[in-house]
Amino acid sequence: METKTIAILLTVHNRKEKTMKCLEHIYSQLPVNGFTTDIFMTDDGCTDGTREAVTTAFPQVRIVNGDGNLFWNRGMHKAWQEAASTGYDYYLWINDDTFLYDGAIEQALLSSRECSDTAIIVGATQSEATGKSTYGLRDAKTGKLLVPNGMLQEGHGLNGNFVLVSKIVFEQLGNLDSHFHHSGGDTDYGLRAEERNIRLLLHKEYIGTCEQHQALSKWCNPDYPLRERWQSLNKPTGMPLKELFYLERRHYGYPKACFHFVTTILHCCFPKLWIEIKH
Repeated sequence: METKTIAILLTVHNRKEKTMKCLEHIYSQLPVNGFTTDIFMTDDGCTDGTREAVTTAFPQVRIVNGDGNLFWNRGMHKAWQEAASTGYDYYLWINDDTFLYDGAIEQALLSSRECSDTAIIVGATQSEATGKSTYGLRDAKTGKLLVPNGMLQEGHGLNGNFVLVSKIVFEQLGNLDSHFHHSGGDTDYGLRAEERNIRLLLHKEYIGTCEQHQALSKWCNPDYPLRERWQSLNKPTGMPLKELFYLERRHYGYPKACFHFVTTILHCCFPKLWIEIKH
């Protein structure tokens, strides 16, 4: 049988302990039978010794240089661009705060082969503390996170914590869109897939743990003054209005993009009222 190739993609910035733990979990299950694996990691301007620690413990990791301004999406885009210049049979995104269970990579590859490598396989993560689902795919009707049930489930709205993209899919969709700075790129990729009739399938079992990020973002948190909320809104890690408009216009059309542009501003300016309306 011909040996297949897989490129694992990460981007990191000043989370040395998590990055090292993530890599330890990855390497603990390599090599995968029948595969050769390379890891591409964007060092987005780490100043906490992450690069040095990775180079010492895992010298085989291929480090891609960033300047500290790439954030998640552009860091992943750069790592993927580097990997794609060589070409692989599979590309696997992993967040450095996602810690894999034994066999997760091999089982995800089997899931991809089960659907002839024509779908994107998304791995669900759970909280180590509570066991509840934290990231993965959502039910298209209810918007709730899908819970692994031992079968492949089709979903919507992928999170980029663990995403397996085959060469077949990559040749249709290409890389993440570098227009997005931090968030939005994974959402956009999932929507682009759906528009091409490429299924998003949740892997059968949880692939590992990842803790949920802060539920209420600073830009819509009434505990902060308007000036701080507005600044947070337009940071790469907030909800940049230009990027939001770009995403909405691309996938939902101009009217809906305009509507969400305005409502996001209102949400930022009047978060207490927004919370009351929601309840």
